[in-house]
Amino acid sequence: VQLQASGGGLVQAGGSLRLSCVASGRPSTSYYMAWFRQSPGKEREFVSIIDWGGGNTWYTDSVKGRFTISRDGAKNMVTLQMNTLKAEDTAVYYCAAARTQVPRSSAQVDFWGQGTQVTVSS
Repeated sequence: VQLQASGGGLVQAGGSLRLSCVASGRPSTSYYMAWFRQSPGKEREFVSIIDWGGGNTWYTDSVKGRFTISRDGAKNMVTLQMNTLKAEDTAVYYCAAARTQVPRSSAQVDFWGQGTQVTVSS
C-alpha cells in the first residue's frame, strides 16, 4: 500500500485544517489506518487511528474532542479533521497503515506516507 498525504499548512490558533490520505490500493478490511505526528526533538506519536473494516476509532488524549478521523471506502481515503488547533499541534503529520494491529507506536506501522507540515501560530 502506498499512501499520499495532503492538506497541511499554516493556521492561527483556534482554526481548523483537514488532512487527507489516499491509499494506492484498497486497504484490506483488517488494516488500521492512522495519523502520526512528529515535532522537532520529539518522538513520532500516534494522533488517531481508524479500523478500516469496522470504523472503530482511537485518539490520543490531547486531541480528543478536537480531531475527527474518518474513512471513505469509495475513494480509499482517510481524513483527519482538526479543529480548535493549538500551537502544540504544530508538527509534521504522517499517514500510516498497519496490517493487523492497532498501531499505537511507530514500530507497529507497516506503511508510511510522506509527511505534511502543520503549523499553528499562537
